[in-house]
Amino acid sequence: MTLDSIPILSGVRRGQVCQAYNEEAFRYFLAVERARAERSHRFLYLALVAMRRGPGRRRAHLSEQTAAALFRGLSTSVREVDFIGWYRESQVAAAVLTQGPKTSDAGAAPMIAERIASELKKRLSTAESKHLRVRIVKLGGTI
Repeated sequence: MTLDSIPILSGVRRGQVCQAYNEEAFRYFLAVERARAERSHRFLYLALVAMRRGPGRRRAHLSEQTAAALFRGLSTSVREVDFIGWYRESQVAAAVLTQGPKTSDAGAAPMIAERIASELKKRLSTAESKHLRVRIVKLGGTI
């Protein structure tokens, strides 16, 4: 796979939404950053954002309006060196926080999740906020 074969921007079915990468491009860049983090013995964080459909672990399909709100919130929650996109098209939005620490900081992931969730809830209705799930996964580095 080459960069030329990957559509860089994707929308939520129609048009561009906060310059979020589509799933294929997002996973490609995630793999590149993950390899870079492992080579430099650094961690990076993957923020996964989804809406749950009632109780349990089933993800809801994101409407265009909800996805746009999530991507706008993610874009204001991350730095310019980070990137956002679809982890699972129409179900899971994500952000890769590329410049993590060299050491394992157990307290960082919950703080990042809370910061992102707080920003996203500003853009969602009260009903939608109840179903919001933000999960932070630490990748790369050495333990």
